[in-house]
Amino acid sequence: MIALLADIHGNREALSTCLVDAGRRNVTHYVFLGDLVGYGADPGWVTDCAMEYVARGAIAIRGNHDAAAAGENVSMTQTAAEAIAWTRGKLDDTQKRFLESLPLSVACDERLYVHASADAPSAWHYITNPSRARKSLAATAALQTFCGHVHRPTLYFLSRVGKLAEFAPSAGVAIPLMAGRRWLAVLGAVGQPRDRNPAACYGLLDEAENTLTYIRVPYDFVSAARKIRECGLPAVLATRLEQGY
Repeated sequence: MIALLADIHGNREALSTCLVDAGRRNVTHYVFLGDLVGYGADPGWVTDCAMEYVARGAIAIRGNHDAAAAGENVSMTQTAAEAIAWTRGKLDDTQKRFLESLPLSVACDERLYVHASADAPSAWHYITNPSRARKSLAATAALQTFCGHVHRPTLYFLSRVGKLAEFAPSAGVAIPLMAGRRWLAVLGAVGQPRDRNPAACYGLLDEAENTLTYIRVPYDFVSAARKIRECGLPAVLATRLEQGY
C-alpha cells in the first residue's frame, strides 16, 4: 500500500493527520509529490518530516515552491512570493539543500511520480483539462502517472484507441486502475485543498488490487490558519484553509 501526498505546503496539522491515517491503513510506502513548503507556517517541521521518511525509503519530488524556497528563480503570484520569502528565512541550510536535491520526477514500477506535468516538469504546467493531461501522458510510457500542483483531485484515463476521459473521483471509493488504459491522477492537496472541501486530501494506491482511493481527512485547520495569521503570512492563506479554496 502506497500513500501519495501532494502539496503539503508547510501545513503540519494536515500532514500529521494524514500520516496517522495512512498508518492505520497499513501503508508501507510513501511518496511526497512536491510542494512540501510554501504558504504554511511550519516549513521546517514538514521538511524535516519528509527527510526522515526519505531516509527510510520514501520517494520525494521537488515542487515549484520547494525549488523557490531553495533559491531557484520561479515565477509566482505576489502572495506566493511573499510566502516563499518568509519560508526561506525559516529553513536552515540542510533543509534548503534537501529541497534543492529533490528530483523533478521518479519512474518506478511502470509508474511516474511528478509534481506538475510530465512533458515539462520544470515548467510547472497545471493539468486542469484533458488537453494538458494528454500532453503529460504523451511524454511518458508509464502506465500510471501521479502528480499534484493543481490542489483539486481529478482522474484522467487514456483508452487503447486514444480516447481521453476525465472525472472527479469520490472520496473513499476504490477506483480500479484497469489494464488496457493509461492513468493520470491529480492527487489534490494535503495542506491547501482548493475544491471547497477543507479536509486534507491524499491518495492510497493498493498495489495488490491495483486500485486508487482518494482519502479525505478532517484536520485542525483552525489551528493551522491561526498560526499563519500569527506569523505574519498573507491572511488569504489562512482563509483558504478555512474555506478549502
